Amino acid sequence: MGIYRDLGRNPGVFRVIVSQLTARFPFGMLSIIMLLHVQQMYGDYTSAGIVLAAQSVGQAVSGPLASRLMGRLGMRQVLSVTSILCATVLVIIAFVHLPLLVLTALAILAGLFTPPVTPAVRTIYPKLVPNNQIAGLFSLDAAAQELIWVLGPVVAVLITSQFGTTIGLCTAAAFMVVGGAWFILSPALGTVKLPRARRGFGAVLRRPTVVITTVIGFFFVASFAAIEAGIIAAFTDPSEGGAHGSSFESGVVLACFAGGSLVGGLLFGHRQMRPWSMLLRISIVLTGTLACLISQEMWFLCVVLFLGGMGTAPVFAAISSIIGSTVKFSETAEAYGWVGTGQLVGVAIGSALAGMAIDLSGAPGAIMVSGGLLLISAILAAATMKWIPDMLGKDIEPPAETGTLTIPIPLN
Repeated sequence: MGIYRDLGRNPGVFRVIVSQLTARFPFGMLSIIMLLHVQQMYGDYTSAGIVLAAQSVGQAVSGPLASRLMGRLGMRQVLSVTSILCATVLVIIAFVHLPLLVLTALAILAGLFTPPVTPAVRTIYPKLVPNNQIAGLFSLDAAAQELIWVLGPVVAVLITSQFGTTIGLCTAAAFMVVGGAWFILSPALGTVKLPRARRGFGAVLRRPTVVITTVIGFFFVASFAAIEAGIIAAFTDPSEGGAHGSSFESGVVLACFAGGSLVGGLLFGHRQMRPWSMLLRISIVLTGTLACLISQEMWFLCVVLFLGGMGTAPVFAAISSIIGSTVKFSETAEAYGWVGTGQLVGVAIGSALAGMAIDLSGAPGAIMVSGGLLLISAILAAATMKWIPDMLGKDIEPPAETGTLTIPIPLN
């Protein structure tokens, strides 16, 4: 645990961590709030799935493109504009009852304007601490990220159950603007300059590790969206309608899931990556998720999801370590953009699949969807071990920037 004490000795590190966590927090809230908001508007989960899928299309385009633009226009400029535009679209969706087609178009815009906070912060991390502390910083960031993906839905459920989905969407927009401003004004964001990538857009996908982490991240995060929807459905009384029927019990269960991830991230996430580490960490989460099918009693779910959650943050730490050690610094923003796109799209697709599964077979259906998505992640991790770097005894350091240099040769 001394690694985290050492991180605190680097100026500005904790401010960056907390500010970016605040700016990214809406990402963990939006899928559940949007699912409930649209379900209440149109009376079915399928319509909500369509809207979430549309948002994921926008995010798929936005992630790597906005990350690429940060190298050309600057991080602060891109983050400022996208934060304001995305928050504005969310407020419109919250207050204006629109036809499904129009709402779908707005959801695409919300996805397109998603602020690229994740690629920005993970790009500047290696410049804030020495190389031997980067793994610890990625681990701490992964633990914090789990508060977004797992605790975010807890906050979403609590707000929507007490005040409704309109207030929930406005709360997410407020987090986006206030947290975004705090992060954008961080001194570290002004001192680290992101160089322009030398290769064309999308060329970073030629690196196997970028494709591997993007695809695994997609299925892994999609499983969380599915299990969260399933837990909410397990403690919802349909006769009370929508989010107002959601019990506080679902929030307790999801909080235990987040707690397990936080503990696992702090205890194990900083350990040096081995080629089999990703598979082992995913398998822990898969075991806890499948155990949820045994019983949907609150305390049983709390225990098994806490234990399963201990593998969650270490998986995200592993993804960051893989990118940080195999991708050139000038291309890391775009690489993290693709990885982030995979995860954000995974949230939307996971929620949509879970919504349809709940309509068909209730909460166990969503849990089975989550388990299936995790199983795919585990199979992919096992099949791609030969491309995962072995970091035993090594520091995380990107490959050197290389290029072609023309040297004139005198004729005489």
